Amino acid sequence: MTPEFLITSFIVAASPGTGVVYTLAAGLSQGARASVIAAFGCTLGIVPHLLAAITGLAAILHTSALAFGIVKYLGVAYLLYMAWNTLREDGALKIDDTREPRKAARVIGEAILINLLNPKLSIFFFAFLPQFIAPDEALPTWRMVDLGLIFMAMTFLVFALYGCFAASVRRQVVSRPAVLAWLRRSFAAAFVALGAKLALTER
Repeated sequence: MTPEFLITSFIVAASPGTGVVYTLAAGLSQGARASVIAAFGCTLGIVPHLLAAITGLAAILHTSALAFGIVKYLGVAYLLYMAWNTLREDGALKIDDTREPRKAARVIGEAILINLLNPKLSIFFFAFLPQFIAPDEALPTWRMVDLGLIFMAMTFLVFALYGCFAASVRRQVVSRPAVLAWLRRSFAAAFVALGAKLALTER
């Protein structure tokens, strides 16, 4: 493990994306516990992409326009659904202390899908991790696993920090309906923008 790997991983994890937006929304709507659960779910969503990179499935996504397109547009459709769900008055961003907290399994499931339906992650791992494996590495596969786990740990910590920060300002949002309405529209717009960005990506 090199400083370059850690720095690059941190930049990638900290860059605003679908996982960050979802974790922030979870922190604002349900508090710190939900944000940590969302961060955990987003991190779990990385596992299939890591396995795809290790087994070579990412190469199929890279070379097959059909496979890449199917996963990509499923991801776009899900992000648009998340935008619609966020805009709803009783949707994912409803802040109500009297409402029963959303079940952890549902939060984790949504978070996993957000990362799972992004084919660029598989290709990212396919291109990113090998750069930090020495040509004479005795066990390159296990080295990729090690690097992938480090990346996942960093992702979880960064996302959890984002979510806990959102949870820390939750009370101020609850007391200001106009701010909540603005946030709801902003998060919905962010999901739409990320969906559009994914739709326009090429292999």
